[in-house]
Amino acid sequence: MKGSVAWIVGGALALALAGCGEKPQVLEAGKKKPDAKAWEANSSPYVATGYKPGDQAAWEQQLRTRAQAQNEYARDVAK
Repeated sequence: MKGSVAWIVGGALALALAGCGEKPQVLEAGKKKPDAKAWEANSSPYVATGYKPGDQAAWEQQLRTRAQAQNEYARDVAK
């Protein structure tokens, strides 16, 4: 009985100490890429039809239209 408890405690201690071996995740200064505005995206096959990259008003309107299409209450009223 004492032997199995020692194995369990030893195993738990080994698992707890295994988490201390993780390497720090540091971003190198030369590889940092600044974020761009969402509406300044390059042309892509996944862009909504009629959207022109760089048009903030069209981007925001597209988001509102998408959100409204996912609104269950608005869908039920339209039926």
